Amino acid sequence: MDVVLRAVHDSDLPVFFRQSNDPESLLMAAFTAADPADRDAFDAHWARIRATDGIVNRTVLADGDVVGHAAVYGAPGEREVTYWIDRYYWGRGIATAALAVLLAEVGERPLRARAAADNAGSLRVLEKCGFRVTGRERGFANARGEEIDEVVLVLEA
Repeated sequence: MDVVLRAVHDSDLPVFFRQSNDPESLLMAAFTAADPADRDAFDAHWARIRATDGIVNRTVLADGDVVGHAAVYGAPGEREVTYWIDRYYWGRGIATAALAVLLAEVGERPLRARAAADNAGSLRVLEKCGFRVTGRERGFANARGEEIDEVVLVLEA
């Protein structure tokens, strides 16, 4: 599959909203919005992050289809990556390819990442892209309704 990133378009948002409401994806991601089905909150969140300087937000396309999004956000020295890929496309190398493209675009280091400790797929993607585990924390996972273990990773220069 040909994986490319581009700027987020307004027409991507309904796709992102649908993707962010898939029950299996929510459980895997764990650290999600308090109410993913709240479209007003979703729209407000995306309006805020699209208007914030310093956030690099990209739509992920696979063979021309919108399959998710990837971003770098946060204060200098504490920048973090995040991504979301539609469950239908899991296991095809798209997340790894998309993150590699994003990391080539955003050259600043270090970059941080976090994943639920039991999210083996996301941890594998991050490690393939050079991130290394630096710690563990516990945090409240909205999608699971409880505190869970979280892995903290860093990509150094």
